[in-house]
Amino acid sequence: MLTGNCWGAEGKAVIKGTAPDSKILGEVTLVEKNDGIELEAKINNAPAGKHGFHIHENGSCEDMGKAAGGHFNPDNVEHGFLPKDGHQHARVGDMGSIEIDESGTGILKVFMPGLRLQEGKYDVANKAIILHEKVDDFSQPTGYTGGRIGCGIIKVGEMKKSYTL
Repeated sequence: MLTGNCWGAEGKAVIKGTAPDSKILGEVTLVEKNDGIELEAKINNAPAGKHGFHIHENGSCEDMGKAAGGHFNPDNVEHGFLPKDGHQHARVGDMGSIEIDESGTGILKVFMPGLRLQEGKYDVANKAIILHEKVDDFSQPTGYTGGRIGCGIIKVGEMKKSYTL
């Protein structure tokens, strides 16, 4: 039996390589829940290995991703891993790394507590998601992730109705 319902939002970002000849292509799906966002990223044609994966402050992929600015950080805190370290010890955009296998494919599933797609201090709509060239080692100030090899802008779709069983 259905015991209640709420309205949530979904967002998507299409990740494309930042270099003109790059074949990197992927999609990030974001689903708003009561206490944060479930995020799933699927990346193809990327170099094998672990790559930093973060939400950045600006919604632009211009200048090979540099126009995206720094990690989204409305609380002005140090770099960390938001799901583990919380808002006092990690930036809102700190999602860690995505691992790409030898075929060039990677999947990342992560729950980002407190993030929103519609309004508020932690609203990530129209922000950029950046795929970096190196692993996020969680060092300060940004995890030593190197250049920006992929970028996409979070766009919010239609509202959807979800039910609690």
